[in-house]
Amino acid sequence: MKRAREKWLIKGRREKEEQEYHHKRKEAHKIIRNKKKTYMKNVIESIQEDQKHNNTRKMYQTVNQFKKGYQHKFSIIRNKKGELAMNTMAMRKQKYGENILTNY
Repeated sequence: MKRAREKWLIKGRREKEEQEYHHKRKEAHKIIRNKKKTYMKNVIESIQEDQKHNNTRKMYQTVNQFKKGYQHKFSIIRNKKGELAMNTMAMRKQKYGENILTNY
């Protein structure tokens, strides 16, 4: 798909390249949709099996994980004062800048 798009953009957006790009794009979206359907079926089947086997905890964990979606987890660290601090890129850059200024 990427090569077809590059061809289409480089060669002045000719009709043939445009059709090829759109065709490949449709194929890619179709593959993604099918994979998403199979994933959904597998999740639902695992929930149903957990319910059959009385694994209620695992069943509810799967349901909640599926409902909430992806949740980014932050790693928490302590700073020099012993206070909790979030490990973010901005904080690291700030500390790096402070260290450079104090060393000169």
